[in-house]
Amino acid sequence: MNSLSNELRTKVAREAANLLYFGIEKEYKQAKVKAARTFGVKFLPTNLEVAKELDKLAEEIEGKLRQERLIQRRKEALELMKLLKAYEPVLVGSVWRGTAHRQSDIDIIVYHDEPNTIIETLERNKFKIVKTERINITEQGRKITSFHIYFESLNGERFEVIVRSPEEAHRKVKCDTYGDEITGLSLQELEKLLKDSPTQRFVPL
Repeated sequence: MNSLSNELRTKVAREAANLLYFGIEKEYKQAKVKAARTFGVKFLPTNLEVAKELDKLAEEIEGKLRQERLIQRRKEALELMKLLKAYEPVLVGSVWRGTAHRQSDIDIIVYHDEPNTIIETLERNKFKIVKTERINITEQGRKITSFHIYFESLNGERFEVIVRSPEEAHRKVKCDTYGDEITGLSLQELEKLLKDSPTQRFVPL
């Protein structure tokens, strides 16, 4: 691949990152397609290429406030995980990775057969439920169902709790962006991280 095509790939990835950062698009696929149309090209950058540009963009715009927000979001994640302790909560997403930007929400997986129990717990603790949906996906030929709860705290922080069957608790899942295993952080691991290395990143080298 020559330097000109490399440069064009970077431009398309950067445009997709812009669309995601400013909330014009919510999903990587749509952002990449729209960015490719903007530049009149047939190829799409990889999710990883877009993620790297999104990371650079957030750093340029947010500066040191980005790290402060990351620590605060990890603290808020910890408080929520304490409320959901009985359901084996795991922090995932960009707040786990350490790549969160100002538009990022806090993503937590819990394991339980009754999503309504989780919703009731959240409502009891003054969280505002915004939306719920059941999502079916196929991974490695296997159908996986999860229930997603989108909600906000009193200070406006946005969360997504993904409710999965307890049978899925130890199943390994590959990340569509980074290509590694999504391990996340348990409650105890997050507590330790906040004490020892609160801005640590979890991204492949």
